[in-house]
Amino acid sequence: MSAALSHLTSRQGFERDRAQIRRLLLVMAGHVESMISASVRAFSTRDAELARHTIAVDAKVNRAECECDDLCLATLTAGGLSEADVRFVCLAMKMVVDLERIGDLAVNVCERAIDLAHEPPCRSYEDIHRMADLVKLMVRGAIDAFVNESAAAAEAVLLQDNSVDALYDRVFGDILEMMQSDAAAVHRGIHMQSVAKWLERMADHSENLAEQVIFMLEGKDVRHPGRLAGR
Repeated sequence: MSAALSHLTSRQGFERDRAQIRRLLLVMAGHVESMISASVRAFSTRDAELARHTIAVDAKVNRAECECDDLCLATLTAGGLSEADVRFVCLAMKMVVDLERIGDLAVNVCERAIDLAHEPPCRSYEDIHRMADLVKLMVRGAIDAFVNESAAAAEAVLLQDNSVDALYDRVFGDILEMMQSDAAAVHRGIHMQSVAKWLERMADHSENLAEQVIFMLEGKDVRHPGRLAGR
């Protein structure tokens, strides 16, 4: 086989792997998005059956993570990759970790839903649902930015994190006020604060995804702006 033909065959193999890696990331993101919505709905409606069903979805997230890791390692081992190709594969291996962690946090929410399924509700969950909706948008935006190689889309995800943080602060303050005025609500209030914190952490993982996309596309590290600015 000539060198030119060998290079072409290698390139075709990488493009096939690249498409499969993207597909697996989209599969993981889809499962994670559904888990975010369902876990918060299960918690707010005290639906233990929905919580258990959602926990079972996590196995699909884990399976996709393992498949993506195996494919990425095989792609790297095959060699013949450009620097850009290597960045793409290495980034995919980092992104599946954040997606898997978001799934784990959704499982945490489901476990609280099961624990508290027989307790009465104590207040509105509107802001917690708003947080979940924003986190889903951030996950989808980060993965779309990766698939479409759009730094602008990734930067938009970073801006959404501020809205999640603002909602988290409001939820935390409202629940604290509720617990101070009603001792009977303390137990459930603590768990509501935990759910809000887990959603805030999901947003942080989504922010990580977007930051990694920007680094891949522009070689610009936006994770520690203070340190990079010399402060």
